[in-house]
Amino acid sequence: MMKTRVGAMLRDWGGFNFCLFALDKVLVKISRGRIRLYRYYFIAQPVATTSLLPPGRGKAVRVLPIYEHDEIIGQFPRPATVIHERFKQGAQCLVALKEERFIGFIWLLLGSYQEDEIRARYTPLPAGKAAWDFDVYVAPQFRVGLTFPRLWDTANQVLTENNILWSCSRISAYNIGSLGAHARLGALSLGSTIFFCAGRWQVTLASIPPYFHLSSHAGSFPEFHLRTDGLSNTQSSSKRI
Repeated sequence: MMKTRVGAMLRDWGGFNFCLFALDKVLVKISRGRIRLYRYYFIAQPVATTSLLPPGRGKAVRVLPIYEHDEIIGQFPRPATVIHERFKQGAQCLVALKEERFIGFIWLLLGSYQEDEIRARYTPLPAGKAAWDFDVYVAPQFRVGLTFPRLWDTANQVLTENNILWSCSRISAYNIGSLGAHARLGALSLGSTIFFCAGRWQVTLASIPPYFHLSSHAGSFPEFHLRTDGLSNTQSSSKRI
């Protein structure tokens, strides 16, 4: 069983990512969680101007914007402090409901996003034409269904109304499901990064500027300018994730 699982990870992630994943598990265990390794891909997804679903499909799932003091936030699978900081940055949250029950969300930001898992800031460019999406979540029992496209249909509508052409995001290299879902929506690769976190220290290695960054406190972090100028959703498969 273990051999089969390892084989699947190697096939899906590749040898390099598998080694990073294994090293992270070892470091977390021996440091009791004080040392972590993160591996992310940066992507840009074209904003669709047509629905992902045929007419009439997915109507049982309602998607609507919610605000910081709405009661439904109590059902979110995220700490209240994290949710507060997202709204403080100006992020918009679109929530998916089925029979008035929370089943998923997506977050959008028209400006720079200050990461809440590690220390980093992401700025999609050009301003006014590119946005940031993050933490696309669908409850496990609804992941095989229409919730994901319903969320994206509404997100694309919001982005289109704001004249946004591309939505950028970062995805864990180990989240094959999310990478595959975004690839089917036409996402292109913008680069990748590794964050090594040990106590107050953070080392960043990236394939795009600033390439390297060393941080020892909360006020120090790398800023990634993710440019979508010239991108085309007809680009060759070599750029696809």
